[in-house]
Amino acid sequence: MKIAIFGNWYKKTTLQEVDHILEFMQQRGVEVLLAQELRDEMNLRDTYPPFTHDTATDVDFALSVGGDGTFLYTASQIGDKNIPILGINCGHLGFLADVQTSDVDRICDQLVQNDYMIEQRSLLQVTCSAGGHIETPFGLNEIAVMKQELSSMISIEVMLNEEPLHTYKADGLLISTPTGSTAYNLSVGGPLMVPQAKSLIISPIATHSLNVRPLVFPDDWTIDLRIRSRSHSYLISVDGRSQTLKDDVTLHVQKAPYTIKVVQTKEHSFINSLKTKLMWGI
Repeated sequence: MKIAIFGNWYKKTTLQEVDHILEFMQQRGVEVLLAQELRDEMNLRDTYPPFTHDTATDVDFALSVGGDGTFLYTASQIGDKNIPILGINCGHLGFLADVQTSDVDRICDQLVQNDYMIEQRSLLQVTCSAGGHIETPFGLNEIAVMKQELSSMISIEVMLNEEPLHTYKADGLLISTPTGSTAYNLSVGGPLMVPQAKSLIISPIATHSLNVRPLVFPDDWTIDLRIRSRSHSYLISVDGRSQTLKDDVTLHVQKAPYTIKVVQTKEHSFINSLKTKLMWGI
C-alpha cells in the first residue's frame, strides 16, 4: 500500500500527528509520500519522496491532517487523480476532517484492512471570458464572488441554465455544493444538504433585497455571472483561494467532470455530525 500525507506544516500539533502517523505506517510496511511543505518543515527530504502529479499514479489513499481548510487544499492537489482522501481533524469543527486524533490508529488500521466506505463528492468548475484567468478553477465547497471595496455593493446578474434569474445587489454571491452547504453557505443562511444530494445552491451575501432567498437547483444546470462594481473589479474565491478580476470578465460555473472520493468509517453518519458538530435541535 502507498499513501500520501498532507498537513498544516506551520502547526506544531499537526506536525506531531504526522510524525505519529509516519511511525504507525512504517511499522505496517506502508509506503509514504509527503507533501513538499511537510518534507521541508520536518527535515525529511532524504527519508520520504515528495507527492507530485508524477508520483501520484499508484497512490492508494491521501491523508489530510489538519482542519477542513487542509482537506480542501488536499483535494486541490489530488485533483482528478481519483485518490480517496481521509480527513484527520487537528482543527476545530471538522465536517470534512472528521476523524479525531484519538481514533487515528484504529481508523488507519481499517484503511490497511480495506474496512471503510467511499463517498463521491461533486465539485464546481468555473471558467471565465476573454481577459480573465482563473488560477484554481475547481472547488469542493463553493465559488464566491464578492465586492472589493468596503462601502458599496456589487451587482451580480445571474443566468441559470441560460435563463435570466435575477440581478443581485449584494456584498457577494455563493454557489455551493452539498459538501459546502455546511461551510460559508451555512453562515449566510443557506440550506443544509446531505452530501449525496444532486443539487447546488445559490446564496446571496448580505443582499439588499429582503425577498431574495437562497435557491436550490439541479447540479447538471449551468450558471453564468456578470458582475458590475463601482471599482470595476471584484473578488472571486474558490474554496477560499481568492483573486481579483475586472468586472468586464464574465463567469461560467458548472459541475466539474470529476469527483473527490472521501474516505468514511462504517460508523460515520452525516446526521450524527449535524447533531454533534452543529448541535442540531438543541
